[in-house]
Amino acid sequence: MISSVEHARLLRLATRASVAVACTLIVAKAIAWWLSGSVSMLAGLTDSALDGVTSLLNLLAVHYALRPADDDHRYGHGKAESLAGMAQALFIGGSAVLIALQAWDRLKHPEPVGAPWISIGVIVFSLGLTLALLMVQHRVVKATGSNAVRADSLHYRSDLLLNGSILVALVLAGFGWHQVDPWFGLGIAAYIFWSAVTIARESFAVLMDEELPPDVSQHMLELACGVPGVLGAHDLRTRISGNQWFVQLHLELPGELTLSVAHGISDQAADAIHAAYPRAEVLVHADPQEVVKAGAQNVTR
Repeated sequence: MISSVEHARLLRLATRASVAVACTLIVAKAIAWWLSGSVSMLAGLTDSALDGVTSLLNLLAVHYALRPADDDHRYGHGKAESLAGMAQALFIGGSAVLIALQAWDRLKHPEPVGAPWISIGVIVFSLGLTLALLMVQHRVVKATGSNAVRADSLHYRSDLLLNGSILVALVLAGFGWHQVDPWFGLGIAAYIFWSAVTIARESFAVLMDEELPPDVSQHMLELACGVPGVLGAHDLRTRISGNQWFVQLHLELPGELTLSVAHGISDQAADAIHAAYPRAEVLVHADPQEVVKAGAQNVTR
C-alpha cells in the first residue's frame, strides 16, 4: 500500500495532467473545426471543452478530498470525488445531447467538410495525447483506487473511440463521402451518453453507501472467524468513501473472557481484515455468545 504522501502526489499528477491535456486539445480542435466545419470535429471540440470543465472540477474535488478528517467530517472528505463524478456525468450527458442536435441538423441541411486533412492531423495528435494521459491515469487508479480519476479515465477511454470515429469520418469525407460525417456524430453522441450513465451509476453507488461486493464481505467474515477465540461473526456493514473502505462487524466471543482479552481478540480480527484489504478501516464490536444466542431465540419465537 502506498504512503499518504505518495497517494496525494499521484492524485495531483493525474488531475493536473488531465487539465493540461484538455486545454491543449480544446485549442487544436477549435482551429480544426473552424477550418473544416465538420460535425464530427465539433463533437470532438465539445467533448474536449467539457473535458476541461470536468477535469478542473476533478482537480478541485481531489484537493478537497485529500483534506484529513476533522471535527465536522469524521469520516474524511473522500466523497468529494464521487460528487465530482456526478458532475462529470451531467456535463458529459449534456455534451451528447448537443452533439446529437448538431448532427441531426446537418443531416437535414448537408454541407461539405472543408480542410479534412488538417483535421485528420489534429485527430491523430489527439489520439496520441489521450493515450499518454490514459497511461498516467491507469497507474494512478491502480495505486490509489480514486473514483474521480477512474471516472475521468473512463471518459478519456471513450475519447479514444470518439477520436477514432472522427478520424474515419474525416478520411471518408476527404474522399467525398460527406454524408457519413453527421451519422458518425450521432453514433458518437450515443456512446458519450452511455459513458455518462456509467459514470453516474458508479458515483451514485458510493454516495448512497452501497455495500462492497458480496464475495469481499464474505471473505472478511471468514478472516474474522479464523482468529483464535472467535466463535462467530455477524452484522457486517461496509461502505466506501474516496479511497477508504469503512467496515463494521460484530464478533461472537465466550462470555467469560475478560475485557482486555476480548479487546485483544477484536484487534486481531480487525488486523486480519486490514492486512488483506489495506484500504479498510475496521471497527469491531465484541458480543458475548450467550447474548447472541438469546437474542436469536427471542427472534424465532
